[in-house]
Amino acid sequence: MQLEKVVNHIVNWLKDYANKSGVNGFVIGVSGGIDSAVTSTLCAQTDLPVLCLEMPIHQATSHVSRCQEHLLFLKHKYTNISDCKINLTPVFEAFKSEVSTNSDAVKVDMALANTRARMRMITLYYHAGIHNYLVAGTGNKVEDFGVGFYTKYGDGGVDLSPIADLLKSEVYDIGSYLGVPDSIMKAPPSDGLFGDTRSDEDQIGANYDELEWAMKMDDLHKKITDFSGREREVFQIFKNYNSKNQHKMMPIPVCKIPNDLK
Repeated sequence: MQLEKVVNHIVNWLKDYANKSGVNGFVIGVSGGIDSAVTSTLCAQTDLPVLCLEMPIHQATSHVSRCQEHLLFLKHKYTNISDCKINLTPVFEAFKSEVSTNSDAVKVDMALANTRARMRMITLYYHAGIHNYLVAGTGNKVEDFGVGFYTKYGDGGVDLSPIADLLKSEVYDIGSYLGVPDSIMKAPPSDGLFGDTRSDEDQIGANYDELEWAMKMDDLHKKITDFSGREREVFQIFKNYNSKNQHKMMPIPVCKIPNDLK
C-alpha cells in the first residue's frame, strides 16, 4: 500500500466532504484503540477543528491510559485539536436502574454493552449539533463489511467513515506511518463495551489476520468444504457473523406500497 498517497487521499476526501457539507469540523470518540487513533489523526491533518471525546463507562484503566496518551500525542503535534472527557458511567447506571434486567444474563449483558455504544453516539451527536461538526466513524472494512462487529446506531451511527475501506492490517500500517503511540499499536483490539479487558478476538473467536483471510476467501466464493482444521473453523466463524449481521450492513428495508393500492 502506498501509505503517503492513501493518507493524503483520505485527508483530502475528509476536507472536501466537510467543505461541501458546510460544516466547521469533526467530532470523534477516542477510546485508546487503533481505529479511533488513526481516524482522529487523519481528521487532524485536515487542519479543520477536531473535537475528541473521551466517554468512559466503567472503562478498564488500560483503555483510559492509552486514550490519554493518544490525546497528548495529538495535541502536541496538531494545533486544531480540542478534547473533552465526559463520564457517562452515572448516565449508564441511571439507565440500568430504570430498565428490567430480569432476563437471560447473556442477552442482558449484550444489550447493556450495546447501550454503552449508543450512549456514546448520542453524546457525539450532541456535540456535533452545537458545534456544526460531522461525526467521524472509526469502523474498518473487516468490522463494517466483513463480520459486522459494531453496534447498530451505536459506533455504527456516524456521518462519514474515513477508514471503512481499509482492512485492519492496513489501519495498523497507516497507524505506524502516522506515529500512533506504541502502546496503542501493540494493544489487543477491544471494543471496550464490557468494562473489562476482553479483546475482540476473545469475543469473536478469531483474530483480525484470520478474519481478513476468511473475508478474502469469501470474496473468492470459497465454501466451508474447501477447508479443514483451523481454517475451516475460522471460515465458519466469519460466515456466521457475516450472515447474522447483514441487517447492519444493508440499507434498512422499506415496505413499498404498490401503486394500485395508493
